[in-house]
Parts: sequence; structure tokens; C-alpha cells
Amino acid sequence: MALASGTRLGPYEILAPLGAGGMGEVYRARDSRLDRDVAIKVLPEHLSQNPQALTRFLRETKALAALSHPNLLAIFDTGTENGIGYAVTELLDGESLRARLIKGAPPWRKAVEIGTSLAEGLAAAHSKGITHRDLKPENIFLTLDGRVKVLDFGLARVEAAATSTGGDAETQTEAGTLLGTPGYMSPEQVRGTPAGPASDIFSLGCVLYEMISGRRAFPGHTAAETLSSILRDTPSELAATGAQVPAELDRLISSCLEKNSDQRFQSARDLAFHFKTILNAPSVPAQSSRAIDSIAVLPFTNSSNDPDTEYLCEGIAESIMNSLTQIAQLRVTPRSTVFRYKGRDVDPQAVGRELNVRVVLTGRVMQRGETLVVSTELLDVQAGSQLWGERYNRKLSDIFALEEEIARKISDSLRMKLSGAEKDRLVKRFTENTEAYQLYLRGRLYWNRRSPQDVQKGAEHFQKAIEKDPAYALAYSGLADCYSILACYCILPPKDAYARAKAAAVAAVAFDDELAEGHASLAFIRAYCDCEWQAAEKGYKRALEVNPGYWVTPYWYALLLSTRGRYEEAEHQIRHAQELEPLSAPVMFGAAVNSIASQRYSEAIDRCLNGLENNPDHFILWYFLALAYQCQMRYPEAIREFEKAVDRSGAKVSWVVGALGNAHAVSGNREQAERLLNELLARADRELIDYSAVALIYTGLRETENAFTFLEKACDVRGGMLAVTIGFDPRFDALRPEPRFQGVLKRMNLA
Repeated sequence: MALASGTRLGPYEILAPLGAGGMGEVYRARDSRLDRDVAIKVLPEHLSQNPQALTRFLRETKALAALSHPNLLAIFDTGTENGIGYAVTELLDGESLRARLIKGAPPWRKAVEIGTSLAEGLAAAHSKGITHRDLKPENIFLTLDGRVKVLDFGLARVEAAATSTGGDAETQTEAGTLLGTPGYMSPEQVRGTPAGPASDIFSLGCVLYEMISGRRAFPGHTAAETLSSILRDTPSELAATGAQVPAELDRLISSCLEKNSDQRFQSARDLAFHFKTILNAPSVPAQSSRAIDSIAVLPFTNSSNDPDTEYLCEGIAESIMNSLTQIAQLRVTPRSTVFRYKGRDVDPQAVGRELNVRVVLTGRVMQRGETLVVSTELLDVQAGSQLWGERYNRKLSDIFALEEEIARKISDSLRMKLSGAEKDRLVKRFTENTEAYQLYLRGRLYWNRRSPQDVQKGAEHFQKAIEKDPAYALAYSGLADCYSILACYCILPPKDAYARAKAAAVAAVAFDDELAEGHASLAFIRAYCDCEWQAAEKGYKRALEVNPGYWVTPYWYALLLSTRGRYEEAEHQIRHAQELEPLSAPVMFGAAVNSIASQRYSEAIDRCLNGLENNPDHFILWYFLALAYQCQMRYPEAIREFEKAVDRSGAKVSWVVGALGNAHAVSGNREQAERLLNELLARADRELIDYSAVALIYTGLRETENAFTFLEKACDVRGGMLAVTIGFDPRFDALRPEPRFQGVLKRMNLA
């Protein structure tokens, strides 16, 4: 909605555009009454047509107009003209802080002076019940006469007391909605929970860190990586970035960046006071003395150029990574994050800076028959120097000793004092049989790929590992997981597959009761085969107790909680899983399931899209992306994404095909729906399918009797995604009032 020069809004004449953004367009204008130039911000056209948005815009500007502070943009007037909402502000001359940073980081004293002005301006806003929620260099203006101004309160949270109308402030945002800019959002904003004044203090800490260090506190290639970093990472000390600043300033900014809002400064006014104290005190540069407390183990390079060696490259790196996670004071970058670099020619030091870690481990693997050649290097990212490096020439049968030696050398290089228990866990072996171990590594290689055919291959290798070592608990857990997923995919008869899975999971727990993987595997079966929800929950809690760092547990536990309608608790487990494996496709799938179950469809779409950025072949993410679109009645998009899910799954997973048929049916494409229905019925004559897929299409075609017939068959079989989604799946809403549907729920202990 660009306004032409000469357009009048009340007594103001538009002169020229100044800029535009998602929250509106800004123009230079002339105030004919006072004969002065002003700036006018115009509400975007799509919001101007929304009475609620227009009312909110006017109320917020009135609340802000009550503020009078030299570090806040002054608002002179507000109004509407021909349905156009606008706010009139002072006209500033200068540049944004972003434009200043492009030219280079200012001296630390200048940065602190700017920070002091920002803190004082925020304190004035907070005293009136207003939280900015989008503080960033683009919204900070440096005038030619040396003043600092906070701009753009378009995302502000205004408490009811700050408005003239009273009642609940409509600027409150529903839980689960993300507002702000990645890189400057507080952890509470990332989680979609209410953000108060402490959130602005976190954002101010991000801005100050960037001004002083010349780099962002939470870097990332994508928005998803950045948001994950905010939840997970601790920025390097300013001294470690090369900045010569007082030690107290380093500590002060670190306090602003605390993950827990209760541990930050609670008052922007107090923060401004401390900044002034630092400016007035003699400066003593901080020393880079922090212990090495973070590491990224990059995927090892396959120097053999033999695809059959790939399992060793992934397995050795992952085993070292898992060993290092046993050191409580060491932050190990998650597998899903580091494995993005697999197969890429990268600069380890640059990767270390991107991942915000102190050290990076790289390695190369070459296999020559029964000989294993492994070269490793531990790089100090801060100093740009090698801490340790070694070349090993060992027999393949010595792989355990090799991995343990590398882990010990790393811990020695980090100069950490380990407890006796940590030392034991660092070198814990789950088997003494090297052949079984190699087969286990091959099984995990296929399991991590998650396609139906790869999961089948994974099961074969886990079974062979067990044959080599009948007491190998980890291999039993892997086998159980494979059979459980094959039951969910309906690749194997579910009752038979779940029986095999349960036997393997029981064996895993029997051989090692301290193995989180075994307890999580057994809990999954108790949930989605036996429908023993309380026993399953007890199993997940036990898995979290013995190893809270095993990311699969909170992901699966979240699915159970979503199935049971406990969405807030599920979200808590999802956040835990995201902190452990922020870029994992299964974790994002679990997050999307909870969003759909709680009818937050836009959030589900965002979560699926974020997951697909790094996992474009994960068919279940495409499936739930399509389902979220369908819940919004965006049928063309839903059909397009369901087709991708069918393609990525090789058309082998029948409940994906059934979902596509249902989408065609409800969108009016009866011919396509019936074609897919007949294909599934024909498949059912010669192979196993998920009968709920047929029930879905009949439901979409409004053939209720047939829908119930196949829904009850699906309940008998207990495979597919039925137990996961039936409690909330909106596609079955037309059947829910029927007694037969309640009977299905009762049989699954979901009534």
C-alpha cells in the first residue's frame, strides 16, 4: 500500500517514503499545523482491513505516546484516514545501529554507552507495562547529535494497565507463537511462552555482545539453527573473541544472556546503573582463562572411498561423541547438528565458530583389509592451534581400545578433572566382541536413515550382532526399535513385529537395567502395541532417570503425552529433545504432532518446514506438513505434500497413501480418491496394509459404514499410526460421536 507523494492523512502531507517492513511503511511527511517535518508509520494494508488489528495498533500507539524519554522514539499523534491507520513520530537524522556495525564494531566504551542509553529507554517502557520484544540493531537508531533511540514497538507486549481501555490487553500472544527476530529472541520467545521485561534484557545482551565482539552471540545458517543455539549454547566469553574489555563487563553481559529468565537482571534500570559503574571504573581487560568446556566431533572422513567403510566413519565419531557426553561439565554438540557437515569440505575453525565451541575434533578413516588407519586432530578454535593430534594404525579387532584412547586423549587435552564415575563411563563397553560391535555400527547406520528398506537392513545387522554376543543389550534395543518401526510402517505384520520387538526390549533391560535405550524401547511397545499407557509412561521416566541425555526418550515420551491429550507436558519433553538434538527430523516430527493435536496448525507447518531444511527426504515430515495444511483446508498444498510423502516413502507405507486419498476425497476429487482406495484394496489381497488407510478414504468419501469396518480391522491389527493419532486426528471428527468410534477408543484404552 505505497502512498503517493501529496497524499494527505489528516493534517499531514506525505512527502517521500523512508522505509518499509513487515509491521508497516514509514514516510517523511509535513505537519501543516506546526509547519514541521515528521515521520508517519502506516499500518500495512492487510492489517488495516482487520478491525481488531487496527484497534490494537491505535491502542498501542496511545500507550507508547504516554512515554516520554529521550531514548525512546517520540510519538506525536495517531489516527485513521479512509481506513488507513497511522502513527506520527519525530523525524530522526542519522543511521541504524545495523548500518553502524556494517562499518565495524565500535570501541567497547562506545558500545557500553549505547547499551546504557538502551537500558534506560527500556526501563522507561517497562515502568509503563510495555515490553519491546524485538530489540535488535535494525530497531536502534543513532542520531547525528549522538542520541540513541529505540524504534518500532510493533511487536510490543502492552500490559492492561498501560492501556486506557482497561481489561485484558489484546497484545498478549497465545502460547506457542513465535514473535521476534532469530538471533535476538530470548529463550522464552523461542519456546513461544510469555515474554516480559527480562526478555528485553536478553535481547539487549545479544546486541551488546555483537557490538563488542563483532559477531552474533547465537550464529546459525538458518533460523532453525539460530533458535536451537539460543536454547542450547552459551556464547564464548568476550575475551575469547579477542575483545579487550573489563572482566566485569564480560560477566554483566553473560548475566544478560542467562537461559533462565530468573537468573538475568530483573531491572533494566539496575543494568544501566552497572553499565555506568563500569564506564567510570579503571578498565582491566578480562583474561581468556575459561576452561575448555565445549566440543564438536565432526563426522570422520572416509579416506578409503569405499561405501562399505561408511559405517566405521559414522560409528567411530558417534561412539566418541557418546563417550564425551558422560563428562558433566563438557557440552558436546549434538549429532544432528555436526552431521550436517558430513561429506563437505569445511574449515574446522570456521565450523567451531559457527557452532560456538572451544574445540573441534576431526578425523579420517581408512580401512585396508583388517587394518584400520585413523588420523585425528583436536583444534583449539580460539587460538587457531592444534591441541593434540595422532595417527593410529591398528587392527580392526582393536577398535574398542582405539575409541577409548581417543576419548581419554581428548579429556586430557581439555584439562578437566573427572570423577571416578565419569572415568568409568568414558570407557564403558557394551560388548567385548568386536564383530558384534561392527555389526551394531552397521545397524545404527541404517537405522538413522529411517526409510522402510533401511530399517529392515538395520534389523538384520542388529540380529547378527546378537548372534555374535547374546548378551549385547544395546543391540537388543536397536532390534526392538527396528521391529517397532516396521510395525508402524506396516511392512511386517504388526502383532508379529511387536512381539519380536517386545522380546528384544525385555532382553535389553534384563541384560542392562541402567540402559536408557532399553527402557525407552520397551515403553514404546507398551504404548503403541499394548496400549498400556501408564506402564509406558513409567518406562519413559525410568529411561530419563538413568540417562536424561538420550534424545529418543523425550521425543517418544512427547508422542505419548500428545496421544493422551497432555499437550503442555508434551511440549516440555519436546523442548528437552530439541535441546539434545535440535536438528533431528524425528524430534521435529514429534513437535509437529503435538502442534496438530493441540490445533496449532501454523506452528505445525513451521516445525515441519524447519525439520525439512536439513532432512528433505524424511517422508513423515512431509506427511505431517500435508496434514497441517489439510487442517487449514488448504487442500492443494495438502495434496502436493502428501504426494511428496508417498514418493519419499517409495509408496510402501500404506497409511501415507490413505492420507492422500482422504485429502482428495474431502477436496472434492472423488475420482482420485476412489482410484487410491481401489489400489489399497487390491494391495490388501496380496500383502499387508494398514486398514486405517482405507478407513480414512471411506471417511473422506462419507461412507461411514465402510469406514467403521476398516477402522475396527485396524484396531484388531494394532499397526500403523492409529494409536498415535486416533485420539486427536481431525479427519475422523465426523465419526467421533458414533458409539462404534467410542468402542474403538475404549479398546485402545483411550476412551
